[in-house]
Amino acid sequence: MSEGFNGKMKAVTFSYDDGVTQDRRLVRILNRYGLKCTFNINSALLGQPWNIYQQGVNLAHVKIHPDEVRHVYEGHEVAVHTLHHPALSALSDEEVVREVEEDRLKLSELAGYEVVGMAYPGGTPCMNRHVADLIRDYTGVKYSRTTTATYSFELPADPYVLDPTVHHHADMDGLFELGRKFIELKPDRPRLFYIWGHAYEFDVSEDEWERFEEFCKLISGRDDIFYGTNKEVLL
Repeated sequence: MSEGFNGKMKAVTFSYDDGVTQDRRLVRILNRYGLKCTFNINSALLGQPWNIYQQGVNLAHVKIHPDEVRHVYEGHEVAVHTLHHPALSALSDEEVVREVEEDRLKLSELAGYEVVGMAYPGGTPCMNRHVADLIRDYTGVKYSRTTTATYSFELPADPYVLDPTVHHHADMDGLFELGRKFIELKPDRPRLFYIWGHAYEFDVSEDEWERFEEFCKLISGRDDIFYGTNKEVLL
């Protein structure tokens, strides 16, 4: 990584969770601007419909169908989010490994390539060092994302406790501020801008979809930035 990302010192990557139907629209936006994302999916929940209540809005939280995985996420990366989205820190060691590795193997079959990435279900509050070590030692996962925003562009010290830069929905204004700062950055060592979220969060208002597309337009098309999936920027 000392030589950067394909010879560039800056990289941008996205990570979105749950494998929901709103990912279809998100992928279209990302593709429009040449951006790459890793999508973290619960294979045992694929095809299941339900809702989630957020900010006074009842949001659809419908999982895509298993047969859609390869097509919807073509050109991006499919990654582990466990079979059933449990709090891993509350499970036995055997259950942690099963939830992660069986999801990884099933997603590899659906995606048509070996899946090696992950995001912790429930984020940082639902994992700990022991869980991270189990995943490192007993599964085929090579890295796993938390939900702890760093608001920095430092490369992760530990790929199994991978803290992102910012959550788009929690701080949309901060997302733009960081974007402008990253564009202006002239680093002498590799720097990574890592954005994460859930596509269903955009449905809180149409304005959020529009602002996110504005951000994509802002951050894209820069000759000094490498745009890649989590795997492409981390491994």
